[in-house]
Amino acid sequence: MSSLEPSAAARFDPALVPDLRRHTARGTVINGMFLIGANALGLVKGLVVASLLATSTYGVWGLLGVTLGTLLLLGSVGIDDKYIQQDDPDQKRAFEIAFTLQSLLAALFMVIIVVAIPIFSLIYDQPDMIAPGIALAAAMPALALQTPLWVHYRRMDFVKQRTLQVVDPVVSLVVTTVLALAGLEIWALVIGALAGAWSAAIAIVATSPYSLRFRWERGALAEYTSFSWPLFLAALSTVLVAQVPMAVTSRQLGAAAVGGIALALNVSQFASRVDDIVTQTLYPAICAVKDRADLLFESFWKSNRLALLWAAPCGTALALFAADFVHYVIGNKWKFAIPLLVAFGLTAVVNQVAFNWSAFFRARGQTRPIAAASLVYMAAVMAIAVPLLAVSGLTAFGVGMGLATVVFVLARVWFLAPIFPPRAVLGHAARGIAPTLPAAAAVLLLRLLESGNRTPLVAVAELAAFIAIVVAVTIVSERTLLRESLGYLRRRNVAAGTV
Repeated sequence: MSSLEPSAAARFDPALVPDLRRHTARGTVINGMFLIGANALGLVKGLVVASLLATSTYGVWGLLGVTLGTLLLLGSVGIDDKYIQQDDPDQKRAFEIAFTLQSLLAALFMVIIVVAIPIFSLIYDQPDMIAPGIALAAAMPALALQTPLWVHYRRMDFVKQRTLQVVDPVVSLVVTTVLALAGLEIWALVIGALAGAWSAAIAIVATSPYSLRFRWERGALAEYTSFSWPLFLAALSTVLVAQVPMAVTSRQLGAAAVGGIALALNVSQFASRVDDIVTQTLYPAICAVKDRADLLFESFWKSNRLALLWAAPCGTALALFAADFVHYVIGNKWKFAIPLLVAFGLTAVVNQVAFNWSAFFRARGQTRPIAAASLVYMAAVMAIAVPLLAVSGLTAFGVGMGLATVVFVLARVWFLAPIFPPRAVLGHAARGIAPTLPAAAAVLLLRLLESGNRTPLVAVAELAAFIAIVVAVTIVSERTLLRESLGYLRRRNVAAGTV
């Protein structure tokens, strides 16, 4: 597009907002196709290994996933966000600085992973995770080499970005499945993850817009540190929220129970994917109009409401059909996790309210509220969910996580109050959830009228009815918002409006 300047610090001219709207809308579709597809591949991989591996082996992989995932989260906070947010007139210089910092961080966390994995194995009392965990540290250099993706992201060149990124999940799925069928068990997952990360890194480096050169500037380091330390603190809180319950579960209930939590997280996170898609697409656009309060609020409520139109049905469907999912899809060996799946499904719906709030603070360069809200959430998990887990087990833990999530949502709304009115935020969230309610009521009514043994055909019929009602009510109640969004995709000049 003519309003997009890939080689300059400028992105979109805020005066050309309709162009930005259409570009963002099309980017949402591109990102949606990628992320839904990539996560579907991840879900397929998870279901394949869940069916092929023993629950205890899957539990060890769940521990590794949580451990490495949270460590990698600490190893990537803020640098990419700050690179997208910056407006340096020399973008080559800006990239080299960001690549240098990311490479240093990757090297540091490669060492941290090697040291931390044996420590976590002692905490979890799972020595089988040491060797595969240390082997996974070899993915860190590959992640640093994927830094050129940020350039495409900042330019909103989503086609190039996602084409390169799709290499990882495709290679990982193929390699993991083949090796799992060959009987390599947990090593199938390890080798598959490494193959995916390095294949993507090779493709990304080969097409990088800039040469991979190091540049060190003390002033830039201070600027990145000021932006990033609250995000690091928020990530550290996330680490504790993930690790403490896993440690308690591993020690008191065993690896199979850990596998139950990992399964519930894996499935329930599918509900958040549209919000992830929209937020990731919006972030560079938000940075381009970060001084326009009216546009910021419009993008906030529209994106959050659209995301809830997906998340609310997905999370509710998981809660309603968790037992059918276990009995007819992944097997009764996961029967103990059904209440946890129900709780995590409903929690996923609540968690989508103002879920993309942090993107707006990051775009404005105000990252401290993100850290504060994360600390509130961590305190709620430690005070509510972890004691319930220790005393009453997995089902109570699911309830506790739901309560902690409500506290987290209220904290988001409170911190947003100076820039976005709380009543409007909650009102738009309620409208995003509303189409799911009659569908859920219809399924519950059908179950009251059921007679005889439940069969897969009955479950499929109920799910079809649920989807049909959600779609019909959504089209009727949100036709203006949907028409506007689709209008951008059809390149029509749709004026911004209030729904």
